[in-house]
Amino acid sequence: MKIRIRFKKYGVMKFIGHLDMMRYFQKSIRRANIPIAYSGGFSPHQIMSFAAPLGVGITSDGEYLDIEVNSTESSTAAVRALNEVMVEGVEVVSYRKLKDTDKKGMTLVAAAEYKIWVKDSYQAPCVDYEAALEEFYHKPKEIMIIKPTKKGEKTMDLKKLVYDFRISMEKDSPVFYLYVSAGSVDNVKPELVLSAFYESMGEAFDPLSVQVHRIDVYGKADGSFLSLGETGEEIF
Repeated sequence: MKIRIRFKKYGVMKFIGHLDMMRYFQKSIRRANIPIAYSGGFSPHQIMSFAAPLGVGITSDGEYLDIEVNSTESSTAAVRALNEVMVEGVEVVSYRKLKDTDKKGMTLVAAAEYKIWVKDSYQAPCVDYEAALEEFYHKPKEIMIIKPTKKGEKTMDLKKLVYDFRISMEKDSPVFYLYVSAGSVDNVKPELVLSAFYESMGEAFDPLSVQVHRIDVYGKADGSFLSLGETGEEIF
């Protein structure tokens, strides 16, 4: 039976990397007595996969873990059991049954939504953000940038991969909302978008000056985006 778990990551746990998070969930699932299935062979391991591993320092309300189980309790009972063994900074929010034919979350990821704000210890540039966003995102047909890759550098049109870009002023400081392409093919980091935006304003961008928070991760079906949290069904 396939299960999709949604969880939040916040606080000091944002500094825990992906491999350590994977080990953490392996232990937590055992402690919660979730009857997870194991692979065969000489070195069996828990059958699990993360949809879109989160970068170090980023918080999130929408992280996804797919597992296979031999049997299961209700969604409510499973969420309660998991949260009873979680440390502060990780909270399971849903536990949903998938169809046997459903693809893994990691193969479905097509977009991600982010909220980014300037940390209290930093000063945001004093500019007209509404006018700057109009010039950077709404007016041009293309936003050509150079993206660093493992094989060197790649020239790309950022405009095609940023589906929405909004700015809200809160306490006289900008809060950026980004909806960008994600996944194995065209993955856009929000810091890359902000770097290009700051450059268009003639300002230097320091990645350490902002807190990145992932709101959710989306797959694409029939031409529209769907939260991975809406896939599957509750178990009663």
